[in-house]
Amino acid sequence: MKKIAYILLATAAMAACNNKNTFTIEGHIDGAQDSVLYLHHMGVTKAEVVDSVKLDESGDFCFEQAAPKAPDFYVLRINNQIVNLSIDSTETVSVKASYPGMAANYEVEGSTNCQKIKELALKQQALQERVAALDRNTSLGRERALDSLEHLVNAYKEDVKLNYIYQAPNEAYAYFALFQTVGPWNIFDKNDPQDLKVFGAVATSWETFYPESERTKNLRSMTLKGMNDNRQAAARQQRVLNSDMVVESGVIDLSLPDKNGRLRTLTELKGKVVLLDFHSFGAKDSAPRILALRDLYNKYHAQGLEIYQVSLDDKHLWRQAVEALPWINVYDSEGTSLVRYNVQQLPEFFLIDRNNQLQKRSVQIKDLEEEIRKLI
Repeated sequence: MKKIAYILLATAAMAACNNKNTFTIEGHIDGAQDSVLYLHHMGVTKAEVVDSVKLDESGDFCFEQAAPKAPDFYVLRINNQIVNLSIDSTETVSVKASYPGMAANYEVEGSTNCQKIKELALKQQALQERVAALDRNTSLGRERALDSLEHLVNAYKEDVKLNYIYQAPNEAYAYFALFQTVGPWNIFDKNDPQDLKVFGAVATSWETFYPESERTKNLRSMTLKGMNDNRQAAARQQRVLNSDMVVESGVIDLSLPDKNGRLRTLTELKGKVVLLDFHSFGAKDSAPRILALRDLYNKYHAQGLEIYQVSLDDKHLWRQAVEALPWINVYDSEGTSLVRYNVQQLPEFFLIDRNNQLQKRSVQIKDLEEEIRKLI
């Protein structure tokens, strides 16, 4: 009779989780009888308990909440054991776990995002264990330990960037990956110029798919602040331009690698009219802008126009974006070219004449094509 009662209670609980415009998180947890299972909503600025249940012998549970308009995040918790989940709309996510140890020992169905988040969570746990092992290894000196730690974290970041974030930056699991930690530290640091490009990729994608989401607005704000902080830091480190930075031709020279690793300079283009262009392929208006530049290039290249385009995007994304472009595309990993040309925002461009003389920047140009025709 007891078993029948549990089955009837579980069936009733599942039936209660079938309303429209809601999502459902259901399942069961073995070995957790009499424990309280909490459902936390992980907001942008705070986490709050939105539901809870005391588990009985069956371990069955069912939570139901209003469906979000954009991807959102939740956590199942018993004591210090948690399972991270994401919710997109009105789906039903099923979780089967064993307690204790449910943070690693669980299965999830009904959501690809939740499955990817599980993969990321297990990777994060493995990284944390390796970092803890380094800390316990007293035979390593401080310098070797720090080098090993940097190697571990950098390898983790490369894996996550290529196999999760850049695979689908608009997905919830990409956002989740962006804010993972090891100990008290963020794995991706928006104050690191390379990591900031990862933030930018996710921010741009979420702006496209979820423009009204609070997470999107917060992520965009973080990214813009990081860009500003990095630019100011680069400006402080960059010594004031002096005469040896300006070659006799009158242009501030740049020497940056193209997609084949060849260093390309502005001074090598003496004799051509050069459009020096600073561009972000992750920006919302990138595609139409590139089409406009392609029209100019096709129209005037044979008459002496060259485009020297500088990008600060993530290198992997940049390589893909420039593969089919016919003009000179170079990559600035440190952002020093922005400081040299006092570029405050992207896109930005300058015109250089055939004598390698810097003529005008964008604010001085009303009709770019007309100015190109004059110089040609």
